[in-house]
Amino acid sequence: MGMPKFRDIVRIRRANLDGAEKATYALTGIKGVGIRLASAIVERAGIDKETRLGFLSDSEVRKTNDVLENPAENNTPSWLFNRQRDRHSGEDLHLMGPDLDLQIKSDIDLMKRMDSWKGLRHSYGLKVRGQKTRTTGRKRRAVGVRRRQAIGRLKKERSRGS
Repeated sequence: MGMPKFRDIVRIRRANLDGAEKATYALTGIKGVGIRLASAIVERAGIDKETRLGFLSDSEVRKTNDVLENPAENNTPSWLFNRQRDRHSGEDLHLMGPDLDLQIKSDIDLMKRMDSWKGLRHSYGLKVRGQKTRTTGRKRRAVGVRRRQAIGRLKKERSRGS
């Protein structure tokens, strides 16, 4: 029978993954999947962790995709999930891709509406997790002269000088 054909790009969960990487590390290319969850998924799918993703057969890719779709049904420990005891459903969920982005945005909007401390910090664009702000976190704030005014002033000075 021989080796399965190598694929440079493998599509899993609406993400294009590099076929040259080992299966565990390639799965971390999906937003919301870290190295520990990826290794658990590879183990649950029955794939050797040393196998390159490009050498997986179609059935192994489907099995990996099925395990990713429903990690709770495949005996994946709930402490690996990124949404344990969800606020709305009460279940242990694991969100990936655009679903994760949307949920994070809605959580931040909820904190802002509640006027919680974290919500206020988010709305002011400050550090949220208790970091010091005396010397860091100045990237988004303009300190000193605004750029447009400075450029306009330079042009005026040049025109007067000539």
